[in-house]
Amino acid sequence: MQEIVPPPGRGRLFTEPARATLADCAPTGRIRLDALARWAQDVAYADAVEAGLSRRAAWVVRRTRMRVGRFPRFGEEYVVATFCSGLGRMWAERRTSMTPVGEAAGAVEVVSLWVHLDPLSGRPTKLTEDEIAMWGESTAGRTVTHRLRHPGPDGVVDSFPWRFRNSELDLAGHVNNAAYLTPLEEELLEDAEPESIDIEIEYRSPAQAGEMRVLRHGARRWIVGPDGESYASIIIAPPPTQEV
Repeated sequence: MQEIVPPPGRGRLFTEPARATLADCAPTGRIRLDALARWAQDVAYADAVEAGLSRRAAWVVRRTRMRVGRFPRFGEEYVVATFCSGLGRMWAERRTSMTPVGEAAGAVEVVSLWVHLDPLSGRPTKLTEDEIAMWGESTAGRTVTHRLRHPGPDGVVDSFPWRFRNSELDLAGHVNNAAYLTPLEEELLEDAEPESIDIEIEYRSPAQAGEMRVLRHGARRWIVGPDGESYASIIIAPPPTQEV
């Protein structure tokens, strides 16, 4: 799974407050995985806006790992901190920590690989000198790749139906990355309340609204279309005390 590096000793570190609200939480008061994904993407955008670079590029998520040591709960106040943890030619890695107000350690740690797109053509393009100057120092020279690593669902037969809605499309005209976590969240809501979780999701192809199937095999999930195209894959890591 994608490495979760510690906060930088130098370079840009952007923070903003967050609160678990009614729309974010399950009936138990636990914040949902899709809401945590929105926190991560919102602070990334806020960082770019504050840096004056939000119009230079469009960014799309390629991979996200989310390690939840303790789920935020309704009404709790958090500090969300984010920094650039690695660079590539046309992509960058962003680390995000979600820490309860007044505490030192993050309850949720997120790392995402974002691909840098030309805002007009939508094609991958090199990072600009201004972007590298703004976010590069915190990487300490660390480089990252954009290759997908999850296996395909060959031979997997266990599945359940899913549907993405038009209301889940974002400005790019595709299903927003947070919505891909809702099938897994649906499974969590059917079982015992989770205390923690560690997952990694890879976004393989942009999906449109419509009928899907979620294939599952052990700790792996794949979201596929009627024609078998795989749009995303998820790995659920075992708890830290469990033998791998």
